[in-house]
Amino acid sequence: MNESYKAIHEQYAFWLDTLGFAPKTAENYANRAKEFFMWLENKNITVINQLASKHVTAFFDYQETRPNTKYKGRTLSASLLNDYFTAIDKLMEFLHQMGADGAPSPQNRRITIDEADRIRKIEPFTIEEIKTLQSLIEKTYPDYDYGQRQMKHHQLKLVFALYYGCGLRMSEGYRLTAKDMDFNRRTVFVRQGKNYKDRIVPMSENVYKALQDYIYNFRNLIKCGHNRLFVQKLITLSVDLRYLHRFCTDESIQNKRLSFHVLRHSIATHLLQNGMTIENIARFLGHNSLTSTQIYTHIINR
Repeated sequence: MNESYKAIHEQYAFWLDTLGFAPKTAENYANRAKEFFMWLENKNITVINQLASKHVTAFFDYQETRPNTKYKGRTLSASLLNDYFTAIDKLMEFLHQMGADGAPSPQNRRITIDEADRIRKIEPFTIEEIKTLQSLIEKTYPDYDYGQRQMKHHQLKLVFALYYGCGLRMSEGYRLTAKDMDFNRRTVFVRQGKNYKDRIVPMSENVYKALQDYIYNFRNLIKCGHNRLFVQKLITLSVDLRYLHRFCTDESIQNKRLSFHVLRHSIATHLLQNGMTIENIARFLGHNSLTSTQIYTHIINR
């Protein structure tokens, strides 16, 4: 990215922050804008004064048709495409506010998300499948030395304790520290969840034991440059979770996607199947609206 675009990108990121966007949202929009600038450079559009509406349209068209690098054989999801559209529209709004009157206007291009189709694509794991995955953790990374192997095993066990056992969102679990664990009350304090809401999540007996074992028999015994529960970076945790998925030979598990959010979907489904009310599940998950929680009713009824 050339120096001119770098300067605009930095100012755009700062502008998003001053408007009060959630840090993760601001980071995502800034990243989409960076991709846009790099795409423009590849098209020999090297200064912002050359930018026209046709270029924005061509970039949007490209995003709609390009391959999904994460999932082979797919294109980008509707929600991800809408992220690109919104980020670039906000960039156009920023340029106008900065006095670039010749910049294109926001296009307000959006894809309507088919809610029924979105629900159909959610495939939670059964309780038995979750147990199978957990039982395989100790068998993963057999070629690693003892220290590295133990690190991987402890991190994967924590993933299941927090994202399945506590139903946390990806960023909520990753930000946790030992101070957020209250073993006397058997609760986890989730700071600044979605929509900046704090909440308290109860620990089941299994989660209570898993978290105590992790903190006292692993985390408190090692040193690193931060106080998060997770020692590894988020991308490393994602890679380890994919490794566990591939390591499993169970065909029904292989046919489903394993991710932090699928673990969250799974615990919500199991709680509903076991008789917990929608209202209590909504509080457990930190949902603002019962509408978000109602999807689990559709999942268990299909």
